[in-house]
Amino acid sequence: MIPTEDASSRKREIEEKLKQEQDTLSFIRENLEKSDQLTKGMVSILSSFESRLMQLENSIIPVHKQTENLQRLQDNVEKTLSCLDHVISYYHVAKDTDKIIKEGPTGRLDEYLACIAKIQKAVEYFQDNNPDSPELNTVKARFEKGKELLEAEFRSLLTRYSKPVPPILILDLIGTDEDLDVQEEVTLEHLPEATLQDIICISGWLVEYGRNQDFMNVYFQIRSSQLDRSIKGLKEHFRKNSSSSGVLYSPAVQNKRKDTPTKKPPKRPGTGTIRKAQNLLKQYSQHGLDGKRGGSNLTPLEGNESCLSVSEFFSNNPGSLSLTEGPLCHDHDLRVKHLSDALNEKHGAVVGKDDVLDIEIDSYMHCISAFVKLAQSEYQLLTDIIPEHHQKKTFDSLIQEALDNLMLEGDNIVSAARRAIMRHDYSAVLTIFPILKHLKQTKPEFDQVLQGTAASTKNKLPTLITSMETTGAKALEEFADSIKNDPDKEYNMPKDGTVHELTSNAILFLQQLLDFQETAGAMLASQETSSSASSYSSEFSRRLLSTYICKVLGNLQLNLLSKSKVYEDQALSAIFLHNNYNYILKSLEKSELIQLVSVTQKKAEASYRELIEQQIQNYQRSWLKVIENLTDRNIPVFQPGAKLKDKERQMIKDKFKGFNDGLEELCKIQKIWAIPDKEQRDAIRQAQKRMVSEAYKTFLQRYANIAFTKNPEKYHKYKPEQVEEMIEKLFDTSA
Repeated sequence: MIPTEDASSRKREIEEKLKQEQDTLSFIRENLEKSDQLTKGMVSILSSFESRLMQLENSIIPVHKQTENLQRLQDNVEKTLSCLDHVISYYHVAKDTDKIIKEGPTGRLDEYLACIAKIQKAVEYFQDNNPDSPELNTVKARFEKGKELLEAEFRSLLTRYSKPVPPILILDLIGTDEDLDVQEEVTLEHLPEATLQDIICISGWLVEYGRNQDFMNVYFQIRSSQLDRSIKGLKEHFRKNSSSSGVLYSPAVQNKRKDTPTKKPPKRPGTGTIRKAQNLLKQYSQHGLDGKRGGSNLTPLEGNESCLSVSEFFSNNPGSLSLTEGPLCHDHDLRVKHLSDALNEKHGAVVGKDDVLDIEIDSYMHCISAFVKLAQSEYQLLTDIIPEHHQKKTFDSLIQEALDNLMLEGDNIVSAARRAIMRHDYSAVLTIFPILKHLKQTKPEFDQVLQGTAASTKNKLPTLITSMETTGAKALEEFADSIKNDPDKEYNMPKDGTVHELTSNAILFLQQLLDFQETAGAMLASQETSSSASSYSSEFSRRLLSTYICKVLGNLQLNLLSKSKVYEDQALSAIFLHNNYNYILKSLEKSELIQLVSVTQKKAEASYRELIEQQIQNYQRSWLKVIENLTDRNIPVFQPGAKLKDKERQMIKDKFKGFNDGLEELCKIQKIWAIPDKEQRDAIRQAQKRMVSEAYKTFLQRYANIAFTKNPEKYHKYKPEQVEEMIEKLFDTSA
C-alpha cells in the first residue's frame, strides 16, 4: 500500500504539470490567431501589388515596343552611314595613299604594306561593284606602282646588303688548316637580320598578292654574282698571300694559332712534291746529261715561293696580257710564262713557273671546296625567301655561273695536260692527280648540294672527273710507252756509267703515284672494259696500279739494256746497268713502291738483286785479262837459281809488263766511272782487291827467286799494297 503523503504529493505534481500544459496550449492558440491575421493582411497587400503591376505592364509595353522600333531605325541609319563612309573611302584611297606610295617602302615597310592592302581592297571593291568606273583604273595603276616599288625595294635591299664572303672566312669555313682545331662552328651571315626579315616579308607579299615571280630572277642573279665574286675573291687572296706567312684566317681563328709556329699557307697533299717532280721531269724532257759524274745532274728548282693566281692576275692588272684573248688562253704553259714574265716586270720579283702552277692547283682545289660550302649556305638562305616549289629551280640558276667557271677552269687544266702530253711532257699529268683526288673526295658533298637540280647541272662534275681520268690514264700509258721507246742517244748517256736520267725520272714519276694510289688506280680502272672493272673495287684498282708499275719497270729494264749497248766498253756497260738496277731497287725499298710491285710480282726484289749480282760479275770479267797475266798458263815451271833461256825470260817479262800495263790502264779508265751507292762501291772494291791481290801475291812468290832480268824494278813496279791502293781509288774522281 502506497503511503497517503506520497500519493498527495504525487497528485499535486500532476496537477501542476497539467496547469502548465494548459497555459502553453493557450499561448499557442493565441499565436496562431495572430499569425492568421498577419497572413490575411499579407495576402491582401500582395493582391493589391499584383493588381498595380498589371496596370503598370499594360502601360509600359506599348512604350517599350515603340522605343525598340526607334532603336532599330537608329541602328539601320548608323549602319547605312558607316557603309556610305566605307564606300566613299574607296574613292579617296588613291589620294590618301599617294604620298606614301610615291615615297616608297624604304624605312617603313609595314606602313607601306598597309597602304598597299588598302589599295588592293579598293581594287577588289570596284571590280565587284563598279567595274566600269574610272576609279578602278586609278587604284589599279596605284597598286601596280606600289608593286613595282616593292620589287625595286627587294632588288635594292639585296644589292645593297649582299656582299662577297671574305676569303679568310671562307678558309675558316672549309677548314683549310688540318692542324688547327677550331671548336666554334663557322657560320655565314649573308644579310643583316633586319634586312633579311624585310626581304622575306616582301617576297611573301609578292608571291601571295603580287602574282609575280620576276623577283626570283632578281634574287638568283644578285646572289649568283655574289657567289662568283666570293670564289674569285678567294683566288685573289691566294694570289696575294699564299707565298707569305700572312694571316689567312679570321682574327678569332688566328688567335688560336698564336702558340704554334708560323707556317706558310697549308697546301693540299702532294703539291710540293709534284712541283719538284715536274721540275725534274721537265728538265729531262728538255735537256740531256752533261756527262758529269754522280748520277743524274737534275736538281730541284724550288723557285721563288711567290703566290700568284693565274686565272685572276690579268683581269686585275690592266695593261697586262689578257688570259681570255688570242691563242694565249689555249696554252697553259704560255699562260704561265707570260704571267711570270709580267709579274717579274711589274714587281721586280723572280717568279718561277712552277710556283704559279703550284698556286693555281692549290687555289683551284680550295675554290672547289669553297663552292660546296658557299652553295650549301646559299641554299639555306634561299629556303627562307623563295617559295618551296621554286627553290630547286632558283638554286640551279643561282649556282650556274660559279659552277660553270670552276668547270671551265678544270677543263682548261685538262686541255693543258693533253697538249703537254702531246708534246711528251708527261709531268703534266701530275697536275691532274691532286685535283682529281680532291674532286673525288668532294663529290659526295657536291652530289648532296646539287640534289634536285637539273641533270645537266648534276653531270658537270662527273663529266670533268671522267675527262681527267681519261686524260690521266692516257698520260700514264703513254709515259710507259715513252720509257720503252726512249732513244739510245750516245750524247745523252752518262760517261761515268751512273744512273741515267730516264731511270731517275721514271722512278720519280712512279713515286708520285704513292700519294695518289686510289686516284691512279681508278684512272686505269676507268679504261677497263672487263666486267671485273665495273665495280672499281679498291683491290682491283690496286692490282691495276701494281701491274702498271711493273710494266713501267719492265719497259725501263728493256730500255736500259738497249742503252747499255751504246758503251763500247762492256765493263762500263755492266757498271751502268748495275747502277741503274741498284738505284731502282733502293728506290723501291725506300718507298711503298715495293709493296705495290709485290701485289703482282712477289719476287721482284730478289729478281733485281740477281740482276745486280749478274752485272757485278760482268764487270769483274774486265779484270780477267789483267789476272790472266798472273797465271802460269803456257809457262813451264822454273827451278830457283836455274838459268833461263832468252825466250823464257821474255815470257816472264811479258807477264809482268802485261799485268802492269793492264792494271794501269784499267785503274785510269775505271777511276772516272761512278758507283754512287757507297755500300755497293766498297763491296765491289773489296771483292776486286781480294781477287787481284791474292793472284798478284802468288805471282810474285812464284818469280821471286827467278833471275829473269837485270832490272827487276822495271818489271816489279808495284807491291801488293800499292795494287790494293790503286784498286781502292776506283770510281773516285777525287783520287
